[in-house]
Amino acid sequence: MDSFTQIVLGIATAEIVAGKKLQNKTFWYGAILGTIPDLDIVVGKFMSNVDGVAIHRGISHSLLFFLFLTPLLGRLIVKIERGKIDFKSASWMVFWCLTTHVFLDLFTSWGTQILWPLHYRFALKTIFVIDPLYTIPLFISLIYVWKNKEHFIRKKYVYKGLLISSGYLLLTCIVKLVAVHQFEKALKQQNIVYQELIVKPTAFNTILWNANIATVEGYFLADYSFFDTQPISFTYYAKNNVLEEKVKLIEDFQKLKQISEGWYLITENNHNLYFNDLRFGLLKNNPEHPQFAFSYLFVSDNNGQFIAKEVPKEKRDGKALLKKIFTRLKGN
Repeated sequence: MDSFTQIVLGIATAEIVAGKKLQNKTFWYGAILGTIPDLDIVVGKFMSNVDGVAIHRGISHSLLFFLFLTPLLGRLIVKIERGKIDFKSASWMVFWCLTTHVFLDLFTSWGTQILWPLHYRFALKTIFVIDPLYTIPLFISLIYVWKNKEHFIRKKYVYKGLLISSGYLLLTCIVKLVAVHQFEKALKQQNIVYQELIVKPTAFNTILWNANIATVEGYFLADYSFFDTQPISFTYYAKNNVLEEKVKLIEDFQKLKQISEGWYLITENNHNLYFNDLRFGLLKNNPEHPQFAFSYLFVSDNNGQFIAKEVPKEKRDGKALLKKIFTRLKGN
């Protein structure tokens, strides 16, 4: 999830675990601890485009890393607070602030390597990385927590915020099941034989959903809004095996192949080869040269080796995509 949401969740978690002992200091500790797992983004800035993406939500989001970090930060907090909190309580606060961060990320499309060093990423794909309907109730509850000093009242407000936000998170799981059923029904009606189906929400809502469908020879992409009145329409993209032969020996290709979990397409435009991660949809649906949200251009470096560079996204592309989404979610 976005940084602000993780900060809010971190504060709420710290308040539940240590609010009685630390009072409003839980806001500082919760904000810091809730942000720590995402510092891998900062580390990634000093790496190549591909390696930076590869480490995101890897070791920094793993239970093994949290078990290592918990006692160290627990002791540090005890020293800072000088007797206001014991080691056990400080350590529990650290552990749960870090762990709830990852639990929330599990519901997004990118997923996390919570069991690192295993490579598998767990992703429920029920919520977009920014969703105000989750964040706002929790944020409002923390405003009341800040204004009150009585522990019982503070805890009551935190629980209310968490109950509403968690209830919404549960609702997204149910809504996704309905969306999955609609895609499966449409695929059956249109006699499309497929190997795998993934369904995920579009930006800022749980009304419009995207689907990626893998077949032996290619992929179908589709979207479905709960306000649709027409059948689901699938767009087909054939696997470019000939183009893939040209890049299969490039190290960055092998890394991107693993990152995308096999959901990728190699395309060519003006004699340039691109790696397209299909999991996050299209920016521009050009029949001849579709532009995906995450695309990488293969270029030659100073040593003559081919590397992958992420294709930059322009602000106008993002604005156009959001406009398209909010127009489409009204129904086809």
